[in-house]
This record gives sequence, C-alpha cells and structure tokens, in this order.
Amino acid sequence: MKAKTNLPATRTYLAGCSFRRLSRVKILALLMLGFLFSFAASSLSAQGKAGAPTWKLPFVKGEKVEYDVYFKWGLLMSRAGKALFTLDSRQYDGQSAWRYRLLFHTTGLIDKFFSMKDTLSTFFSPEGHILFSSRNADEGGYYLVDEISFSPSGEETLSHSLRYTRTDTRIDTLLRSGRCTFDMLGSVMYLRSIDWEHLVPGREFPLEVVIGRDVVNVRFRYEGQAIVAPSEKLKYRTRRFTIDVYDPAFTQSKAAAEVWIGDDANHLPIRVRAKLKIGAAEVYYRSSENLAHPLDCRVEIP
Repeated sequence: MKAKTNLPATRTYLAGCSFRRLSRVKILALLMLGFLFSFAASSLSAQGKAGAPTWKLPFVKGEKVEYDVYFKWGLLMSRAGKALFTLDSRQYDGQSAWRYRLLFHTTGLIDKFFSMKDTLSTFFSPEGHILFSSRNADEGGYYLVDEISFSPSGEETLSHSLRYTRTDTRIDTLLRSGRCTFDMLGSVMYLRSIDWEHLVPGREFPLEVVIGRDVVNVRFRYEGQAIVAPSEKLKYRTRRFTIDVYDPAFTQSKAAAEVWIGDDANHLPIRVRAKLKIGAAEVYYRSSENLAHPLDCRVEIP
C-alpha cells in the first residue's frame, strides 16, 4: 500500500565503500544499517534545525542494550558475535555532547575464522546534530581507525572521512551529501527518534550513510505492526520496517534488510535481518538496563 499524501510531518529529535574484503567490515556495516537499526524523519529537516524536541525522547543517558548477532548460511545458523549499545554524556571539542557507543566482538566459530573487535562512537550536540564519529577496529590483528567529521553547509552536509592504520593513511577525503546524513551508528539513533503518531504502512524515509569514501543511499519503509516470537513463551509486539540499501554487498537493493522495533515508548530494535551475498545476518535483542520507559512490548506467556 502506498503512503498517504498530505500527512503531518513525522517528527524526529535528531538533527541532522571501498572495502576490499566483503568481509567483516561490510557485514558490520550492514548490521549497523539494520540496527539499525532503528529510525526516520521529515527528510531531516532535523539535521538542519536546532531546538528542543516536541515530544518525549525514547532514550536517556545511561541506557545499555545488549544484542546477539548470528550468521545464517543455508540451514546453518551460527552465533557470530555480541553487541553492546550505550548512551552517555561526554565532552566534544570543549562542549557538552551525547555519545552513542557500540562495542562489538565476534564469538564462536566465526571468531576463529573472522575475528573482529570494534568500537564505534558517535557524538551529537544537545540539539541533536551529528558532530563526529569514530570506529576503532581490530580485525584479527589488523588495526584500523575511521573518523568522520560532519559539518552542515547550506542544504548539504560536508563529511571529512579519514581512515588510517598504524603505518599509513588509507582514506582522506571530503564528501558532499544531503542534510539527512549519518554514520552507521547515527542511523540507529535516527530511527529510534521517530514519532510514530502519524506513521502509516508504506511511508518511506530516505537518508544517506557515510562509510569510508562512499555515501550509501538508504531508505526506510514502514510495513506495519508485527509479532516477534523468540520462543513459545516469549513474544514482542513490534513495528516492522524494511530497508532499501543501494550497495553491492547486498543480494538485492529493495528490502535488503528488515527491522522489528519494539512497539512501546523505548523504540528498541528487537530483531534485525539482513540479506547478504553469502547468507544472511540476524540480530536479536538480549537484555537492557536504564531504559527511559518500561519494556511494555515484551509479553511473557505463562
């Protein structure tokens, strides 16, 4: 069903690759886009407009959320890693800022063949503008740092993307994109900040994600309410989104990934599924602390 026209603007708080191995980096990028997995806007007039949010934010400082990551290949589904998201306050460039952080590491058999430990951090101003992001990666002894600085410029966003190792600089470039631009982790905050009051199935939300020397076009599409059932005695009420990703790492661009977001005031991603050229990546909610609201989307069956 197509999105209705003349709807009130959907509100959001947030203002707003050249990888030689499909690899670990690509898989992680995908997971983040999915986690993604959580988020949309009024064509991010958000990135360009400061000011206090007009509705209660779905997250608070001190929040911690854990996820289990799986890799599925045919009938096999192996645990691939664990991810921890945290939100706290920090100083950036001498000013107060919010820091959204992801700690990720591989586990099990995947860790033996594709070991990876990543720390991603994204800084936002108190008004919700993305300022800076960094990624520190240890890929089986290969160390890599990505840093991206974001600056609004008229109707565009200028992003200085820098990638380096212990011995040399791999990327040092300036990218131009639209106002609705984020890094991988920032796209998560973007989805979580959507006000669902006027959300209808079929409504779409475009954004751009900076990865290395590339700007990847992404589009979120709301599909409606759905139930996620990890077991017979546990269910989650969710809102389902599909994600179009225009990048060659995916088997298809349209509906390349799916995200199920908890249908309560927290807007937490509960499940993410992304189709890759080799198998699929799946992410499942595990636990959380210091949420802004009770996790009312969780339903335990006696």
